Amino acid sequence: MNFTYAGIRDLATAFQKSRCLLSAYELGVFTALGYKAKTSGEVAKIIKTAVKSTDRLMNALCVLGLLQKKNGKFSNTASASRFLVKGRPEYISSLMHTVNQWETWSTLTKAVRRGKSLLTRLWGGRGKEWLAAFIAAMHERATMQAKDTVSLVDLSGVLKVLDIGGGSGAFSAAFVRAKKIIKATVFDLPEVVPLTRSYIRKEGLSDKIKTVSGDYNINNLGKGFDLVFLSAIAHSNSFKENQKLIKKCAGVLNPGGQVVVVDFIMDKDRTLPAFGALFALNMLVATERGDTYTEFEVRQWMQKSGLCAIKRKGTVFGTTLIIGRKYGKE
Repeated sequence: MNFTYAGIRDLATAFQKSRCLLSAYELGVFTALGYKAKTSGEVAKIIKTAVKSTDRLMNALCVLGLLQKKNGKFSNTASASRFLVKGRPEYISSLMHTVNQWETWSTLTKAVRRGKSLLTRLWGGRGKEWLAAFIAAMHERATMQAKDTVSLVDLSGVLKVLDIGGGSGAFSAAFVRAKKIIKATVFDLPEVVPLTRSYIRKEGLSDKIKTVSGDYNINNLGKGFDLVFLSAIAHSNSFKENQKLIKKCAGVLNPGGQVVVVDFIMDKDRTLPAFGALFALNMLVATERGDTYTEFEVRQWMQKSGLCAIKRKGTVFGTTLIIGRKYGKE
């Protein structure tokens, strides 16, 4: 890629546009406008902000193509009405998690110098609002990808699925819908499980999906599973933690069972997929020991855990499935 001077400047200042969108979303500007044109003063009254600064933000949103202005009144564009008004079917609820990521990404320079996250409040200490926003973001992504991802997995002989760190249970829902005889267990942290149960109830699948609370690094995972599924889990852990976890997962499988790892699997140079290269930095600033990993590394974990017939399957979402089998008798 050959950048011009202007191109470098545009890249360097891209955060300004991003911050305008995120602040407007966080403050509720688009929802306050709804489907009626309003002055910036009227919007400021609704969202409880200063009038002048609200006006300047809304002017900038016009430049970005998210609002339009006529005769001193603002209204949402078609795109903003579709995706940014709370309550709409396609409302992007995951943007609140992106708002929260601003804090962590702002520490990138110091994190690179130190080689680890600067945050003193990591996963367990960021509060209920942060956690709800995170699970909502993961649910949004998983819901869009789950059906197609599950279709890549051989479900012959699969009756019991263990969904490690399953969050909202979106992937578990896809498994039980793909094959009616399957029952799933979502294993996640105690603070997450109440949210999991809420999502499962909304899907009407409480009789097909159960929840177990615990820490997969510490607690027992159970036994007698035909498939252990780990989506977006490996990147939260260190290499050694993943090795230990995959071995633990292999240990709860029935003979012939599978461990399925779904993640941003990097090429050997760690530059592709592109999103994965950026996501590695997200793990640096936001987790204690997280990273992205190559196919070779995932295969190492599986082979050392006694798994074999390891296969790789790609998705259209930029994620990759690495699948290992457990053969032999108990």
